[in-house]
Formats: sequence, structure tokens, C-alpha cells
Amino acid sequence: MKIFWLGLLMPFILCGGAMGSGPPVSEDTQTCLECHTMVHPGIVADWQRSRHAGITPEEAMKVKGLKQKVSAEKVPEGLSKKVVGCAECHTLNHDQHKDSFEHNGYKVHMVVSPGDCRTCHATEAGQYEQNIMSHAYGNLMHNPLYRDMVTQVNGTQFLEHGKTVLTPPDEKTNADSCLFCHGTVVTLEGMRQVETDLGEMRLPILSGWPNNGVGRINPDDTKGSCGACHARHAFSMALARSPSTCAECHKGPDVPAYPVYQVSKHGNIHSALGKGWDYEAVPWRVGKDFSAPTCAGCHVSLLVNGEGEMVASRTHRMNDRLPWRLFGLVYAHAHPKDPDTTIIKNKGGLPLPTELSGEPVSQYLIDKAEGERRLGRLKKICLSCHGSGWVKGHFARLEKTLETSNVMTRTATDILALAWKRGLAKGPGQKDSIFNEGIEKKWVEQWLFYANSTRFATAMAGADYGVFANGRWYLAKNIQDMLDWMELKGEKEK
Repeated sequence: MKIFWLGLLMPFILCGGAMGSGPPVSEDTQTCLECHTMVHPGIVADWQRSRHAGITPEEAMKVKGLKQKVSAEKVPEGLSKKVVGCAECHTLNHDQHKDSFEHNGYKVHMVVSPGDCRTCHATEAGQYEQNIMSHAYGNLMHNPLYRDMVTQVNGTQFLEHGKTVLTPPDEKTNADSCLFCHGTVVTLEGMRQVETDLGEMRLPILSGWPNNGVGRINPDDTKGSCGACHARHAFSMALARSPSTCAECHKGPDVPAYPVYQVSKHGNIHSALGKGWDYEAVPWRVGKDFSAPTCAGCHVSLLVNGEGEMVASRTHRMNDRLPWRLFGLVYAHAHPKDPDTTIIKNKGGLPLPTELSGEPVSQYLIDKAEGERRLGRLKKICLSCHGSGWVKGHFARLEKTLETSNVMTRTATDILALAWKRGLAKGPGQKDSIFNEGIEKKWVEQWLFYANSTRFATAMAGADYGVFANGRWYLAKNIQDMLDWMELKGEKEK
């Protein structure tokens, strides 16, 4: 009985709901807190420390100018005068959520989506819809070429009669691998009965759950997860601005942004001095609140100079400041016009933004003028700390790296094409996977690991990753390894 009354009193003690000592909490959220303060104390504590628990949307909308964090022109009256709590997120738009279920007299859904966050953050949600990240699931799994690569990576192999036989991956393996970052499709499969300390409960069974992938397909048919960067339930701006947050998906040899950043001078400054920075300031003042860029500083955040003049506007369409697409594909190229890249087809009929020869499929990609606009936005950030000669020299080196890494990829592609022609490997002409033989796997490493690493090293001034740590040394070595493989296979076939 004491525990029950403690549960009733806890939200009032912690949130001031009973005594009026803090921002007003809705009765519905207080009802949630009565149980979840005991059942999920970590979640409740995160929320209590959040900006959501500290201010109502109505008060937040009174903030004017660059300091404003709520972008919606109007928040529904029933939501505007109370803090954003459990009920405000988990019962919102319940009729649009296929995962909604009856829970203690409420229609509740587990998966809070960008469609829900749009209520207060309309601009950011709209931008994210146009961000290539929000299409990460479909761009991977609805592209037959990439889907085959997922199968070759995640499938289970068995040895039979001296050859391997591949069993395609199951849903759980894909969710734990590529789709951990790209996002899963979250669907309601049914309901289950659960015995809890608070009695028997009927809870949903969700496939593709748990997941915070950037391109998650939600039960309300929206794409993405705000929690990928602004982790639930604190939704911390400081967390989203931290490079370690981006490292969750940008650390491996295919996307080595974080390790490159760590060894760069920017990363070095962050490691040494970053503890004293103000990660919560809005707008973010260059040289005042922070003294070297983080991932968010270059690609997302609202930046001003010491006089408060705009350097870069906030954006959740990250490619607004990116003229080139450096990673994930065979060649570096201009960014796609549309975030849905499944619409792209090259002359050979492959769903790629370039030909296998490296020629861009220009009709699907941004033109030179748009690329210059995006580069201009990025350079303006660099010029906040660096002289024009430094910035010009840096990007001249990057353009040369894109050129030379593409040439080295083209050489590897020519070797692979020769192996297919000589019958030493099976390729598209034999309607076979292009990812399953030794020389094909080496070809993938050429562009997915080594070319990517070299480009990131130049783009982010982390030189060693462009030389010996998966850089130019391996681009050259891998070409020789492919030639040696072909020679040995040819001798064996004689």
C-alpha cells in the first residue's frame, strides 16, 4: 500500500503538479507517471531532465528570433498549455498509428514518430522528410542491387561438396545488422498477455522492434526516427550535437566519419577542450559556445558569429550543405535530386547514380549551380575560423581526392569486368550476384572501404585514414590483389 501511494505522490513531488511549483503537467501524463515512475524510473528520470518537462509549448513559442526552438506556427490548444509528457507523445494521433492499443483507459502507441513530433517541430519534420536519411530503409531494401549485397553480407553460409551454399538472412539478423542504422519496418503482429506487478496486461507484438534507425518505417507510415539523434526520452540537444552520437552509424570502414574526425585537428580540439563547451546554446555561437566543429556544427546546427550574425541556418535535411555524395556507392558523385534513390537507373539498367565506368547519371543528380550553392554554405562555416586561402586549398584537395579515388575504383572495376569476360567469375551476364566471389568482394572493398576512407580523410582533415589506415595504400594493394587473384584463378582453370 505504501508503494502504491508513493507512486501516486511521486509525479507531484518531482514535477510540481500538485503544488504549482513547476510547469503544469497534464492529468493524463500524471496518470502515466503514477506507474511508470516505479516501473521505468530511468525513462522518467530522462524525461524529468528534458526540455520537454521544463516548459510548455505555449511558453516556448513566445521565444522570438533565432532562440526559438518550436517551429510550428500553432500548437493545438489542448497541448499548448501543458508540458510535453508521456501522454502528449504516446497518445497523440492514435488513430493514425496501427500500433495503438487500449491501456488503462487510453489509446496508446509505443512508437513515437516524426509525424507526432511535427506537432511542435513542423519545419524540422518537413526537412527530414527530404533528407536522404529518412529514405535509408527503402533506398537499401528496395534497390535490388543493394538488397543482394545485404543478403550476401547477412546470409548464413554452409559448406557442401567443397562449395558454399547461402541461406538468406532472417528478419532478426537484418534488423541487427544493416537495418539497425537504416531502419526496420515496424508493424503490429498481434497482442500478448503479460503478467506484471500491476496485474495482467495486454500488450502489442511489434515486428522490427526495437529500432531507432534513421529510415525506420513507422506504424503511422511516416519515415525515420527522431530518437536516432535525439535519444529518447530526454531528446537532448547536447547529445545530438555530440560526435559520439553520429558514431553509432558512422564509425565502420564503410562510413569512417567518426574515427577520421577523432584523429583530425578538429577532433583533437574537441577531445581536449570539448568538456567546457555549451552544447545547449541556441543559436550556437562559433568561437564562444564551441571552438571546433562537430558533425552537427558542419551539417545541422544553427550557427552565428560573435556578433550574432547568421553563419548557417538550422537544417534537418543534412545534404543542404553537401554538394557531393562521398560514401556508400561505387563512385563519388553529385548528390541525388530526390532523397528516394530507388528511382535512379543508369544506361545499363542498374539502380546506380553512375555507370560502372564512373560516368554520372546526370538527370537524377543536382546540377553544378546547386552544388556550388551547397558548397558555399559549407565554406561559410569554415570561413568562421579559417582564412580564404586555407578554405580554398582544402576544397581543391578534396576535389582532387574525389577524382583520383574514382580513377582507382574504375581500375578495380575494369579488372572485375575482365574477370567476368574471361569466365573466371560470374557476373551480370550470367545473372549471378556481383558480391559473392573472391574478386567481387575485393572490388566492393575498393570502393566501400578504401575509396570511402580516402575521401573522408581529405574532407575532414584526418590524413592517416587516407594513407595507410584503409586509405591509398589499400587502394593500390587491392588492385594488385585483384590482378593476382585473376592470374591464380586463370592458372587453376587451365
